[in-house]
Amino acid sequence: MNLKAAILTCSDRCSRGEARDESGQALHAAMRARGAEVVAYEIVPDDIEPIAARLREMAEMGAQVILTTGGTGIAPTDVTPEATRQVIEREVPGIAEAMRAASIASTPHAMLSRAVAGIRGRTLIVNLPGSPRGASQCLEVVVSALDHAVELLSGPVSDESHHPPADWRGTQE
Repeated sequence: MNLKAAILTCSDRCSRGEARDESGQALHAAMRARGAEVVAYEIVPDDIEPIAARLREMAEMGAQVILTTGGTGIAPTDVTPEATRQVIEREVPGIAEAMRAASIASTPHAMLSRAVAGIRGRTLIVNLPGSPRGASQCLEVVVSALDHAVELLSGPVSDESHHPPADWRGTQE
């Protein structure tokens, strides 16, 4: 894997220095072990605006994959999916579905995950759980698809001639 990755931990306690960011560190180590260049690693509080702002900045700085950790559950402070949806242009639902399907074998709590994945420009953004074990397990589920996703996103911009004109309505025969 030769890609540029960024890691964003979304946690009030970690951002205030009250807890150690074990999940972000686990993701950092896992991505480096796979040969990825970690171009950014940051911790932000569980707040939509700072999360969305950092996701935008990380994408603009050239990260090909952004992994978030934390804030994907159902607690009132869990807002990472909402922040991610503000930033992405297209969702990639199969990634989150695969993570939930694989995780349910380990814990029934996986069904409470609201994680999303999507694309901003040429960057893939993936929400992972906040626990080190959950984040690592979910990364293992999707890591095999990351290289292919980056390859597809790095390809040429599609020619508009492949799309119907804006006023195309189709006809029934």
